[in-house]
Amino acid sequence: MGDPKPQPVSLSPQEALRLLEDRAQVAQHELAARTDAGEDVLDYLAKNGATATRRAVAANPCASAHSNRLLADDAESGVRLELARKIGRLFPGLLDVEQKQLHDLTIATLERLARDQETAVRAMLAEEIKHHDCVPKHITRQLAKDVEPSVCLPIIEFSPVLDDKDLIELVAAARASSVLTAVARRKKLPCDVSDAVAARLDIPAISALLANTDASIRTKTLDRIISQAAEVADWHAPLVVRAELSRGAIRRLASFVGSILIDTLAKRDGLDDSTRNHLKRKYLQRRRHETRQAVAQTSAADAAHRAGTLDEAFIAEAVKACHKETVTRALTLLAKTDESLVRKILDSGSGKAATALAWRAGLSMRIAFKIQTGVMRLKGRNLVPARGGLDFPLTEDEMRWHLGYFGIV
Repeated sequence: MGDPKPQPVSLSPQEALRLLEDRAQVAQHELAARTDAGEDVLDYLAKNGATATRRAVAANPCASAHSNRLLADDAESGVRLELARKIGRLFPGLLDVEQKQLHDLTIATLERLARDQETAVRAMLAEEIKHHDCVPKHITRQLAKDVEPSVCLPIIEFSPVLDDKDLIELVAAARASSVLTAVARRKKLPCDVSDAVAARLDIPAISALLANTDASIRTKTLDRIISQAAEVADWHAPLVVRAELSRGAIRRLASFVGSILIDTLAKRDGLDDSTRNHLKRKYLQRRRHETRQAVAQTSAADAAHRAGTLDEAFIAEAVKACHKETVTRALTLLAKTDESLVRKILDSGSGKAATALAWRAGLSMRIAFKIQTGVMRLKGRNLVPARGGLDFPLTEDEMRWHLGYFGIV
C-alpha cells in the first residue's frame, strides 16, 4: 500500500481572515505602485489602503489631483513626505491641465504641504521646488520665512521666484547669519541686494558675498567693507580678488593683508606703475615683519618648553591670539616630531589629522577643537567635534593611522 495522503491543515476562521487580509494588502500595495492601475483604483487605495499602500500612492506619478490633495492631510508623516517629494519633482507638469478645478487642487496640495506640521515634510518640499519658477509667490514667500533652516535656506538661496524686494526684506528681517549667507550666495545677485547684505556687517555673510563671483558689488560698498576688514581675516582673501577694486582700495588692502595676498594684488592686470611700486614696497615690508613675528613666536614656544610651561593654557592663549607659528612650534615640541610634518597637518584641512596630532602631543580634545577652528579655520562638516562634548571621537588606532598618513610614526 502507498503512503497515506497528508491531511490538509485546518484553518480557524480567524486565521483564514488574517490570510485573506494579508494577501489583499499585498495586492493593494502592488496596485498602488503601478502607473497603469487607473485613477479610480488609486483614489480608492488612497482612501482605504494601509499605510504602506497610501505611501505608494503618494509616490505614484499617476495618482489624481484628488488623491494627492487627500493624501496631503494623511495622518502618517511618511505618506506626506513621499507626496512632498513627488509634488515637488513633478510640479511644473502637474499645472499643465485643462480643468481649472484640477489646477486649483494641485495648488491647494502644495499650500497644505508648505504648512505641514512636520519639518521634514516642508524641508522635502522646499528642496524639490527650489529651482522652479512656476511656484506661486505666496507659497515661495511662506517657505522662505519658515523658522526652520532646512526649509527656508534652499528657497532663499535658489528660488527664482523671489525678486530683489523680497530678498531685501528677508535681509532686513533676518535674525540668523545663515539667512544672510543664503542671500549672499545667490547667482546674479544685484547691487541693491549686495548693499543690504553688506550693511548688516555679518562676518560669514560678507565672506560669502565677497566669494560670490556672480554678485555685483558697488565700489563704495567694497570701500565700506574694506574699512572694517583689517581685523576680519576671513574677508582678506576674497577681497583681494574682487574685480571691482579701485586703486585706492588696493592700496588700503595692502596696508593690512599678508604678504601672499599683497603678491596677489600685485599680479592684477591694469595696475599703473605707481601702484605696482607701492605694492612691491608693501610686500617687502610685510615679509620682513612676518619673518620677525615668526621668529618671536617660535622663540616663545621654545622658552615656554624650557621653563616647563608649554601646556594647554599656553597653546590656548596662542590660538586665541592667532599665533599660528607659536602653535606650530609648540605642537612640534610636544609631539616630538618634525616641524615640517606639523605644518603639513595644519595646512591640510583635515580635522581628523589635527585631532590625532593634539592627542599625540598629550593635549585634550578641547584644545584639538580650538586648533581646528582658530588655527586651521575649519568650518561645518570639516570640523571634528568631541564625543560627548569631552572625549576624542577617534580610536587610538584611527589616530595613529592619520598621523602615519603624514609620516608621523
